[in-house]
Amino acid sequence: MPSDAKILIVDDHEDTLYALESALAPLGYLLSRATSGDEALKEVLRGQVGLLVLDVRMPGVSGLDVVRYMRRLEQTQHIPILLVTGFGPDAELTSAAFGLGVADLVMKPIDPWTLRTKVRYLYDTHQRYQSLEREVRELRALVKEHIPGPTRTHPDTRVPLQRDPDHGKLEQDQTS
Repeated sequence: MPSDAKILIVDDHEDTLYALESALAPLGYLLSRATSGDEALKEVLRGQVGLLVLDVRMPGVSGLDVVRYMRRLEQTQHIPILLVTGFGPDAELTSAAFGLGVADLVMKPIDPWTLRTKVRYLYDTHQRYQSLEREVRELRALVKEHIPGPTRTHPDTRVPLQRDPDHGKLEQDQTS
């Protein structure tokens, strides 16, 4: 994710949005807001979201609905999500949230220090993950450009043979 990836804060209550923005502002990250699950999904699909701070219970599309949808799409399935709830500990909600791959669940009222710590860790970790993904893609492209001929063998004879993509036959390493 580029360094301009934003943290999307989603809640249907304006006062909660303001409190979350105020708590996260000292981190210096770009913040964006949405007031519904639908609005959040549209923003996420536009790209450049590096972390989602998402209220669980909203009218219409709930926080868990947003998570379910995001986890089905390749472009959004790895975005970390921090769920926020004001309804206290709920074993069923906790189980469902973590089963969907939510990074953490935070109860209201939220301690700003705790929120900032979790957000900083999740956001920075996701940024590093995205950077490594880009590097791997670039390295694979470089390796693919430099493989001689149609065979893809490894100079180490202990590495298993690979199929010739043009003929489907196993190729033997011919190097001496």
